[in-house]
Amino acid sequence: MHDPDIVDRVAASTGLSRSEAERVVDDVVAWHRESVEDYVRRRHAHLKTYGTRNAEAFAIIADELRSRVVAAPELSERQLRRIIYG
Repeated sequence: MHDPDIVDRVAASTGLSRSEAERVVDDVVAWHRESVEDYVRRRHAHLKTYGTRNAEAFAIIADELRSRVVAAPELSERQLRRIIYG
């Protein structure tokens, strides 16, 4: 179980029941629990699907990592490339 104050806050601010608020908190925490490597691979694949070239994709991903709620380490383009291609 997560911090009961967070669950109470979500329930109070949204009108959700306590059990619904717990599911929302669980979902948000799971989203932010994704490893940096998994996030980079997922975002790169998504951006490539829409035709984004690597240099632009790496810049987008690096920028997104800086603003993540759970701070990820700052990665260079080379580090991003190594996550994608090994």
